[in-house]
Amino acid sequence: MPGRSQGLRGWGGMRSEVLILALIVGACTWGFRYFPLRADLKDLPPDGALARFLSATGPAAIATLFVAEVMPLLKLPLTGLVPLVAGVAAVVGVFVWRKSAVVATLAGSLAYGIAFALLG
Repeated sequence: MPGRSQGLRGWGGMRSEVLILALIVGACTWGFRYFPLRADLKDLPPDGALARFLSATGPAAIATLFVAEVMPLLKLPLTGLVPLVAGVAAVVGVFVWRKSAVVATLAGSLAYGIAFALLG
């Protein structure tokens, strides 16, 4: 096609735009993980903009991953949603009960797996 990038020949036909985008996303992901671990944040005001941004990044990432994982499942027939509903209900219920993200995640995985196995 005229006007389209021919990509990098040595990369299996991968377009250079995709490679550049992957490198940018990778660098930003690395920065988001590296900066909070290495920065001296003890003098940071707890109600400041940076503190609020950093504290909101984790829940926002979890919500984004949840939505990205659930969206394809919503196209399934109603019986295909039973494991999803069981897993989400277990996560929410156990988290409210125990206030532990680890235990809630394990309970959700177990509930999803059991529901999936029972439905065949």
